[in-house]
Amino acid sequence: MRMRTLTLAAASGAALLAAGVLPASASGATPKSAQEGSVSAADLLSKVTSCSQISNGKYRTDDETSATIPVCGKNGAVFWKADMDIDCDGQRTSNCNENADPWYQDDTAFHQSNGQPLKADSLPYVVVPSSSSIWNYSGAGIKGGGVVAVIYNNKVEYAVVGDTGPTNIIGEASYATAGALGIDPDPATGGAESGVTYILFKNSTVSPIESHSAAVSLGDQLAKQFLASN
Repeated sequence: MRMRTLTLAAASGAALLAAGVLPASASGATPKSAQEGSVSAADLLSKVTSCSQISNGKYRTDDETSATIPVCGKNGAVFWKADMDIDCDGQRTSNCNENADPWYQDDTAFHQSNGQPLKADSLPYVVVPSSSSIWNYSGAGIKGGGVVAVIYNNKVEYAVVGDTGPTNIIGEASYATAGALGIDPDPATGGAESGVTYILFKNSTVSPIESHSAAVSLGDQLAKQFLASN
């Protein structure tokens, strides 16, 4: 779980600008464009314009922000609207390691079918807050390997629930999720400050968890059901 602070992010950004270096997303690099499945971002967003809060309290997006983000309930899903911090935890790769990520951990809460941690730079996954008095994700029908529709800048990326984070912070996804949505995936300086919607489909499980194509197939099916039932 990445514990980014706004101060550090601002300082890192200033240092990059001073050095004349921009992150990949700002330097013209083109990440993979995400519009997965047949359900549009606009159709999904039209169903989450209002919030029926199911969490007992609200979450922060970072250590230094106030708690303003509720978890909301819908038929067949829960959702929240937040920022995106970058999770690079799991198997050590050239993109995700101690040198690239100051908060790197070599494990994830949920594992591949072979027992190994997930690969953050190749598997789109989302981080949910660890269960607390604010909200218990498992009690709401959210499971490891469950399908998540992540929406940003009119794009939809299907991911899985892959890791857990602090009990009071929300808004985090893997390096691969960010890159697919056109968000700078750098774990130290990247992410999105706002504008990300996470729709988690209840009682869903992708098997095997590491199969992104399975997540897209199931996600498209569940997204259609979500539109029909809300």
